[in-house]
Formats: sequence, C-alpha cells, structure tokens
Amino acid sequence: MLYGVDAVFASAGIEVSPAVFPALKPATYQRSALHDMAREWPETNCFMDLWIEIINALGQNPIAALGFTVAQDFEGDQFTFFKFPPEDLALLYSTKILELAIYDSVESHAIEQIGRGRLPAIEVDGFYLPDTKGLSYRFEHTKTMIGINRLDPVLRRMEYFHNAGLFTLEGEDYDAILGNNLDAAAKAATLFPYGEFIKFDAPPKGLDLRQTAVSLLCKHLATRPLYNPVKAFQARIRDTVQSLSQREPAFFHKYAFNTCRQLGANFELLADHLAWLTKLGETGLDQAIVASKAIATGTKTFQFQFARAVARKKFEAIDAQSIRSLNIIALLSTI
Repeated sequence: MLYGVDAVFASAGIEVSPAVFPALKPATYQRSALHDMAREWPETNCFMDLWIEIINALGQNPIAALGFTVAQDFEGDQFTFFKFPPEDLALLYSTKILELAIYDSVESHAIEQIGRGRLPAIEVDGFYLPDTKGLSYRFEHTKTMIGINRLDPVLRRMEYFHNAGLFTLEGEDYDAILGNNLDAAAKAATLFPYGEFIKFDAPPKGLDLRQTAVSLLCKHLATRPLYNPVKAFQARIRDTVQSLSQREPAFFHKYAFNTCRQLGANFELLADHLAWLTKLGETGLDQAIVASKAIATGTKTFQFQFARAVARKKFEAIDAQSIRSLNIIALLSTI
C-alpha cells in the first residue's frame, strides 16, 4: 500500500518507490534546530540523532521529550549512552517501536514496512554511509543505526535518516548496507542485523504538552544517580589518561565519544528542555539551565585538554581542577 504523494502518483500510472515521508527530499530537508552546527554538540549518538529527526519529520517538537536527560550517570567505562525512553515517545508522539524480525533479506522487510507507512530502523555499517565522509565512510567499520525513508530496488537507491539529517546512498553502498553483495556462503555465515520498525498512530488529542513534559521530568528526577557522576568520572581521569596514552591514537576518539560527548551533549539537551519549560511558564529552573550549559561547554573544553594530555603523555596536566567547570552538584540539588 502506498501513502500520501506516492499514492497520487501511483494512481496516475507513474511508477514510484514508496516512502514513509514522501514529501521529504534529502536536497531540501530542513534538519531539527537541535542539530544546528553552531551548537556545542550538534550530534549526540546514533539513536538520539535519529529520533530527533524522526520527530522533526513528524512536524513535532523533540525538545518536549528530553526530560529523561536529567538522570544520566557515569557507568565506569562510559557515560550513559542516553536514549529517548520508548514509553515517553509513545505518550508524547503516539509512536510505537517494535522489533523487526529479519528472516529474509533486509531489503524485502524494509520495503514491506515502508509500504505500510512504518519506518524501518536498522543497525548498519557506517563504512558504507556517505554522510559520514571524512569520518567512517570507506575508512572504518562502525556500528550505527539508520531510519530508511525510501527504497528503490530498481535504481538501487536509498533515502535514510542518520545523524543530523536525511541523506541518499546508492549503487555499491546500497548493496552493502542491505547485504545484497553477499554470496550464498557469506550470507550463511553472516548474522542478520538488529532492526526495529516504528509505527505512527494519530497524534494524541487534548494532550497538555507542558504538563506531560513536567510529569515526565519529575519521574526521571526520581531515578537520577545518588552521587555526582562527574565526580566519579574525575576520580578515574588520571589513570585513564595513562592507559589511553599506551593505545593507538584512534582509540582516544572512541573513548571520548562514549564519555565526553555523551556527557556534554546530554546536558546541552537538558538545558534546551529546561529553557523550553521556562518559556512555557515553569519557574525555578534558571540555575539548572546555567549549570547544564556550563557542563556542555566545559566538557568540550575538557575534551581538548584530555586529548592534549594523552598525546603528550603529560599526566600532571589532568587533575580534578581540569574539570571544575563540570560541577553538577548545584544542578542535582536545585531542580
């Protein structure tokens, strides 16, 4: 079944490929303001970035769902790889995330779900994603998740949500992403990728967005860490610098992605959420907004200090004073 603009073209006898959001085109797509390149952390992680753009494509405001960021923790080897809770997305945007059971080709499952108006979200290899040119594209094999908006198996062309926008890939990249380039022996030895599909129901009627967001924020506040996660990170810094200095240089970027970026990007989004609530009339959040912004900015500064210390093996340059700007005691005690 085809939906929207595609259905009109099909009824006129014009052959088209189905799309979940048929009016959207990569060349003219307007990304969410949360992915403005002027931000401290314009990209966060593959799941968050994907959902920010999915909500944006729905014409909804992703900031309303960011209250959960208040509960981020330091997990020992990483900061929480933060994600929108599915139940929050369901409440605010009437979306449902279901696992996509892949037992045939990824291409056939994706076409089926797209034709039903559902967005397939598939874990793929960033080596074949052109939007990562200069990072992983044709350089490094990395796991990431994309949302497939449109597939054209005849032209071997795909439109997909990833990171900060909507993009196109085709040809060899198309075959590699969908596993079409594997021979029978390789297919038998390769595990199917993890996949989900997203169902979109009618927007909730009569939902008080502000009150719902406040309720969700309160719920997540109750689950925040009992200790200061930044201080827990501080306690590990000196030993971590020495350890990283013994690894290959590329490993630092992986560590920084899972620590500095997750911390800084998380709290920049929390600042956005609290500022949005303030504009809607909530009070008493000013100090928390300032603290959250300080964490986002301070973490970026610290990441540069961290990188220099690792490269130069000057461990004395990293101590508790290096991340004083990341102090979140005020944030956790005043919200």
